[in-house]
Amino acid sequence: MFKHVTSIPCPSCGTTRSVLSILQGNLLEAFYWNPFGFLLLAVLIIIPIWLVIDAINKKDSLLKFYGFIEKKIQQKLVAIPAIALVLINWYWNIHKGL
Repeated sequence: MFKHVTSIPCPSCGTTRSVLSILQGNLLEAFYWNPFGFLLLAVLIIIPIWLVIDAINKKDSLLKFYGFIEKKIQQKLVAIPAIALVLINWYWNIHKGL
């Protein structure tokens, strides 16, 4: 939607194609589409498994981990490099004409 409105690809453009390339074994192609695809695929695999394990054990470790990560991301030492990575990825998406 962002690209349709602005004609500029968003930082996440190509992520779905990246995941599909990973699933087909094309890791370099996946990296070209969008490196965030590797992170997305890991999350798509880990989170459902973690939810099931928490449900079986009647625990909320995923929720606690989420709270921990949320606090970490708010720290400048983590937030600034994370924002920089997103901006670099965005520039790369624009540069390669995605």
